[in-house]
Amino acid sequence: MITEHNVEAAQQAVAALRSEIGRVIVGQERLVDVVLWGVLGCGHVLIEGVPGLGKTLLVRSLGRAMGLRYQRVQCTPDLMPADIMGTNVFLPEEGAFRFLPGPLFAHVLLADEVNRATPKTQAALLEAMQESQVTVAGTTHLLEPPFIVMATQNPIEMEGTYPLPEAQVDRFLFKAEVGMPDERDMLEITRRNTLPEVPSTVPVMTREQVLMAQAAAASYAVPEPLMDYAVRLVLATHPGHRAAPNLVNDFVQYGPSPRGALALVTAAKAQAFLDGRYHVTLDDLRGAIRPALVHRVLVNFRGEAEGVAPADILGSVVKSVRPP
Repeated sequence: MITEHNVEAAQQAVAALRSEIGRVIVGQERLVDVVLWGVLGCGHVLIEGVPGLGKTLLVRSLGRAMGLRYQRVQCTPDLMPADIMGTNVFLPEEGAFRFLPGPLFAHVLLADEVNRATPKTQAALLEAMQESQVTVAGTTHLLEPPFIVMATQNPIEMEGTYPLPEAQVDRFLFKAEVGMPDERDMLEITRRNTLPEVPSTVPVMTREQVLMAQAAAASYAVPEPLMDYAVRLVLATHPGHRAAPNLVNDFVQYGPSPRGALALVTAAKAQAFLDGRYHVTLDDLRGAIRPALVHRVLVNFRGEAEGVAPADILGSVVKSVRPP
């Protein structure tokens, strides 16, 4: 049973984690929060941004600061499923096959430039991301919790890439969009990274503390009106639904799956936890709409031709669905 003392201790540990990440990552508070939502919600995060904005640095710093087993996979077209899952190797001295685990057997896995891997390799991640296990040669191997995939992709360079299938995109609980830093932050980034010693993170949490923080955030109660609001938001993104605005009916092919509502509620709990509160508010839920749903809205051909973005559609949905 999660007690108030457990929650307070977990909040203090995560606050220390946030502070430690801030020693390396300048600004990008929103990005850090979305990534921490993934950690607290036991979910995977797709991080999208142009090169040079610190996506890889953030995930590496996060893995080290949490004191977890961190692995990085640089996705390329020649990367094979066995390269990330592992393979059975025959050992002559033992006269038997032994499974040698790949980098997938980590607590935090960075799949860098995930859209450069072939569909066959991308598919190898599906079972692991959904069921926290991998099957090799008919044998199932469980992944030790927590297991979190942080995948990065570049939205502007499409040459030599393979778009992620919808089934895989839906398995990412959140999508974190990385923007350019402002002048002040860019100045600080330049200053820090031209010093003789570049800052790096040190472990400030343990695996047990991470698991406790996840359990503490999950224990938060969400008022029924907010739960209902999350469901109505998701349903309003589906063409033909009675609450769907014109933008949805005209330009959306498919709306988010039930995972969308799950992501909204999970993010709201995580944000309340990060803010040191014990209750979830409407602002927590509204602040999660874009990271939880933007990658789950599939625009139809007409929408693509007219340049309608999923974010525009979500904005229309928010205006059309009455809040509690």
